[in-house]
Amino acid sequence: MPREGAGGFPQTGFTALRMTVLGHPPSWSCQWLPFLILLLGTGHEPGVEGVTHYKAGDPVILYVNKVGPYHNPQETYHYYQLPVCCPEKIRHKSLSLGEVLDGDRMAESLYEIRFRENVEKRILCHMQLSSAQVEQLRQAIEELYYFEFVVDDLPIRGFVGYMEESGFLPHSHKIGLWTHLDFHLEFHGDRIIFANVSVRDVKPHSLDGLRPDEFLGLTHTYSVRWSETSVERRSDRRRGDDGGFFPRTLEIHWLSIINSMVLVFLLVGFVAVILMRVLRNDLARYNLDEETTSAGSGDDFDQGDNGWKIIHTDVFRFPPYRGLLCAVLGVGAQFLALGTGIIVMALLGMFNVHRHGAINSAAILLYALTCCISGYVSSHFYRQIGGERWVWNIILTTSLFSVPFFLTWSVVNSVHWANGSTQALPATTILLLLTVWLLVGFPLTVIGGIFGKNNASPFDAPCRTKNIAREIPPQPWYKSTLIHMTVGGFLPFSAISVELYYIFATVWGREQYTLYGILFFVFAILLSVGACISIALTYFQLSGEDYRWWWRSVLSVGSTGLFIFLYSVFYYARRSNMSGAVQTVEFFGYSLLTGYVFFLMLGTISFFSSLKFIRYIYVNLKMD
Repeated sequence: MPREGAGGFPQTGFTALRMTVLGHPPSWSCQWLPFLILLLGTGHEPGVEGVTHYKAGDPVILYVNKVGPYHNPQETYHYYQLPVCCPEKIRHKSLSLGEVLDGDRMAESLYEIRFRENVEKRILCHMQLSSAQVEQLRQAIEELYYFEFVVDDLPIRGFVGYMEESGFLPHSHKIGLWTHLDFHLEFHGDRIIFANVSVRDVKPHSLDGLRPDEFLGLTHTYSVRWSETSVERRSDRRRGDDGGFFPRTLEIHWLSIINSMVLVFLLVGFVAVILMRVLRNDLARYNLDEETTSAGSGDDFDQGDNGWKIIHTDVFRFPPYRGLLCAVLGVGAQFLALGTGIIVMALLGMFNVHRHGAINSAAILLYALTCCISGYVSSHFYRQIGGERWVWNIILTTSLFSVPFFLTWSVVNSVHWANGSTQALPATTILLLLTVWLLVGFPLTVIGGIFGKNNASPFDAPCRTKNIAREIPPQPWYKSTLIHMTVGGFLPFSAISVELYYIFATVWGREQYTLYGILFFVFAILLSVGACISIALTYFQLSGEDYRWWWRSVLSVGSTGLFIFLYSVFYYARRSNMSGAVQTVEFFGYSLLTGYVFFLMLGTISFFSSLKFIRYIYVNLKMD
């Protein structure tokens, strides 16, 4: 017999931990902390593998969750905001952090379901709807509202009503409400394996032709059918045979992915071969000129010289705004570690693919734990290039992403709150996230910064820098910053453009992404292409005797984030059916943040690749 909770319904052993997110936290000792970290980090939902056991006749609770337009995944509302059958006192289920972030707001329903007991057309409730309530239902059905219920942590979904458009002359517009639901549940032994809801062979109740002062009488009914299955675990059920409401997996266009990878390999190989040949010739010519000069008249080193060799006394001149540069590198390194960690966790099967909230929880926990990386990298490099205001550098580092994120989130959350959406976070969840950042994220940034400052060694440039900067000759238009940003941003973007569609279809659509191995491979290709393009562009810049490569290297490949944002605009306009202020604000707000994160990551890869390359060529150059 399962352990009973509120309302006499069975609950799982994780309830004590889940109570800390919504509702009042129970008293628990420090020994529960590892389990809390596991819950927040991985987001596994109880019941995913059928951990709740029942006996025949045991009550099985059905939670109502949320409703929303089918084409707007992030626009969701509580189910009881519609005029539907509702208990006198609404009791909510305690939720995990991942479920709250995913917009879940589960509440107990009036449906009475018992394990392995069939029900035939039982009355749920009688309702008298006013014209305003009928109009609310009509509007929801016209916007293709779907509902989501949860049975033993299994989501079941269906449309609120039925809409039919027929004919041009005469035109007919019919709207009907589903007042009867058929629940189909499959069990194996004492566990529930599958749950679904259907309106097959059910006639919708028409909502047309109602006068303004007239009330509409409705009787909601439901049926429950149980059947035994040979499938022992939920994960063993083949995808696609469950009649899922949403698509389970994406149709993968292997030819496009292979074509993209081949082009990337050709590009990287071409850049590497050409650059190495040119560089080898340059080193041989410069070193031969140096030997000839030394054996000759002994004129000054710079006489008759040109190209990247002549700027050896300026190439390691520290850039302006070095504190901001170091903060960008630190936060970029943090997101590189964060992105790699998320993909590796997905490869290890630590996420439930049908719950986006699992990845959200893991991302929050990993972001807090990797703050030490941003503090260390930023403070370490800042001290190396002669920075003195390391406290200000730490504050800038910890604010570089958190402040733009907070501002964006504030706008998005306010729009959700104003429209009554369940995507608006409760005050308890906001306090929890703020506590995680204040007690984990910010202190780790400071600790990492202290370690980075104390372990920093001198910059150790292979060439001495003169006090007076050399004049930079006029540069042709194709060596301008804008051209470098266009080339350096477009080529890495072209390497991920195919996979980017699948990611957008998962995050902003109804698809389910499962090819984490390919994602990891594409992520590695993206970093490799960014590094190669950065080295090539830096070489061309130095060949024009322009030594201002520090910020240029960050901006050139970091501009990939701008191309990703432009692609998001294209996706919204041409590849999706999203609409409305709520969905639009969330889409463009978080798409802008995504482009910013890619700017930080790829800008960091680009800078350190260019720095390694410049050190290499000047170390191998013979100089007095």
